[in-house]
Amino acid sequence: MKFTLNGQEVDAQDAASDTPLLYVLRNDMQLNGPKFGCGLGECGACAVLIDGKVARSCSVPLSVVQGKKVTTLEGLSPDASKAANAKALQDRAVLDVSAAKSETQVTPRTYTLHVVQQAFVDAQAAQCGYCTNGMIMALVGLFNQKPQATDDEIKHALSGHLCRCGTHVEIMQAAARARELIAQGHSPAIPTAAAAGAPQEQKAA
Repeated sequence: MKFTLNGQEVDAQDAASDTPLLYVLRNDMQLNGPKFGCGLGECGACAVLIDGKVARSCSVPLSVVQGKKVTTLEGLSPDASKAANAKALQDRAVLDVSAAKSETQVTPRTYTLHVVQQAFVDAQAAQCGYCTNGMIMALVGLFNQKPQATDDEIKHALSGHLCRCGTHVEIMQAAARARELIAQGHSPAIPTAAAAGAPQEQKAA
């Protein structure tokens, strides 16, 4: 089952065609941006883009994405995602007594985030962060189609995404900030294949 994932062609050849896309992304491709929330396509935590349109990956069978383009949170800012993964590995090593004395360090760098991701940082629009993936992907899909979407259009795009922490005000502020950044000339476009880089695993285990 071949499809394009974050700009790179992948082949989930060992996964059944009716396997939920979310399972393939998280378990086989090792991408943790999309989250498992309700498993019923109701909460939005698992949202990804399929050919630029927002979809609930927990309820989309793998067969649906054959030959299509899938973008996850990691595909919005590949360099930042790689840096975060490296930092996580370092933190894990520190917890291991045998590795505690290791001098291996991740060199600090500043990476460019997607305009919507940057807006969420600017507005501090997260508490637990579990819903954030879905909120960001929904807004990326919206702003790709309507860079200057109205508040009502933003609310409609986010209406099926649940936030149990109650950060709705900050999320709307983040959306407004993203719109402002786009108006200032920042692009809402998804990175191209050349910029996106490959996922950690390209075949289903």
